[in-house]
Amino acid sequence: MRNSLATLEAPLEHVRALIERATEAPSLNALADAAKLSPSHLQRAFRRRYGMSPAEYHRARRFGQFKTALRQGAAVTDAVYDAGFGSGSRVYEHTNRLLGMTPASYRAGGTGAHIRYTTTSTPLGQLLVAATAKGICSVTLGASDKELEQRLADEFPNASRARVDNGREEWLDAVIARIASELGWSDREAPALPPLDIAATAFQWRVWDALTRIPAGTTKSYGELAAELGKPGAARAIGQACGNNRLALIVPCHRIVREDGSLGGWRWGVERKRVLLEQEERQHSAAHQDA
Repeated sequence: MRNSLATLEAPLEHVRALIERATEAPSLNALADAAKLSPSHLQRAFRRRYGMSPAEYHRARRFGQFKTALRQGAAVTDAVYDAGFGSGSRVYEHTNRLLGMTPASYRAGGTGAHIRYTTTSTPLGQLLVAATAKGICSVTLGASDKELEQRLADEFPNASRARVDNGREEWLDAVIARIASELGWSDREAPALPPLDIAATAFQWRVWDALTRIPAGTTKSYGELAAELGKPGAARAIGQACGNNRLALIVPCHRIVREDGSLGGWRWGVERKRVLLEQEERQHSAAHQDA
């Protein structure tokens, strides 16, 4: 019988920890030996658990370091070596898929990137969904299209941005449909989530992944989530990862509260957070009553 992800939690977490500590990407065979799984089984299970292969996870971790250095103004060459790539050519092999643009372009505010976006009305206000050629890069909430478009321009000031309302696009439509289904705004079945732009630090990825596993209608504190991730005392870092989340509702950082149970802040407004949590709690209670 094939192991479930629940029973594979410990070996997969062990593999993830090995990858995080590694300077060079460990071979799939070495990781499989450490997990006591076959290489093909590990590859499939790791992808289901973390949304990418072990090799992609290692690249994403280094790209997170690389991206942060660029944002802080480091020269591209310095950022390349500080992130452990060893040579610029190795960065450019994967940069288009993970950043959606060249490193210098990202540092320059998205020069050369093309971003497509659309907006729609929701019970929480206007919702903007944007994508590069490689995946969804932004899901934000606001009071108006103008506000949301300005946020997107601030994040990628030098990227070309095009609104695609007529017929939209499959990825953008899928994100809107998934959010509407999961939050009870639509009776349609939730579609699969499109590819995401995963250029983030490995720790941010772990936090965001953990957030997606908090059931609707429940909350956790920063400290509780830090303890679950084996990082007690990292509550502040958890908060920073939540603050860096640009995928509203897809990565449900609204389900994180302060240690005393108070709401704390939310990138898209604490009142929206309050309304959203109350709605999820009502839906959760109703589902239990119907069960």
